[in-house]
Amino acid sequence: MFRSQSSPLFASPDSLPSPSGYSHVVTIPAGRLVWTSGQVGIDADGAIAAGWEAQTRTAFGNVGRALAAAGAGWGDVVKLTLYVVDVAELQTIRAVRDEFVDTESPPTSSLVQVAGLFRPEVLIEVEAVAYLAE
Repeated sequence: MFRSQSSPLFASPDSLPSPSGYSHVVTIPAGRLVWTSGQVGIDADGAIAAGWEAQTRTAFGNVGRALAAAGAGWGDVVKLTLYVVDVAELQTIRAVRDEFVDTESPPTSSLVQVAGLFRPEVLIEVEAVAYLAE
C-alpha cells in the first residue's frame, strides 16, 4: 500500500538482501520524470577517456549535464542503469558513482555486463531516471 508523500521514498526492506550502495525500491509522488539516454566516457569534443576510472567519471559527468539540461540534478536521480563490458571493475565503478549520487539515499540501480558497446574502446554506459516534484 502506498501512502501520501511529498518526496521520493528510498527503501531497502529487511525481507531482501542488504544492498551495497543502492536502494531496492523507490516510490515517488506526482511529479515529472526525466530520462537520460545512455552516456559514455566521451567528452563534448569526441575524445574518449582512457581507462575505467576516467571513462566512468566522464560518463557520470555527461549524465549530470544531461540531467541539468532538464532542470534536474544528481539528488533527483531515482534509478541508474549501468552497462559494462567487465564486472571485474565494479569497485572502481562504485567509487566513482559515489562521487555523484546521494549515498545516504542511493538510487535504485541495475548493472548489466554486456559483450560490447557501440565502439570497442567504450567500457561503460550509464542511464539515469530522475524525479522532479510538481
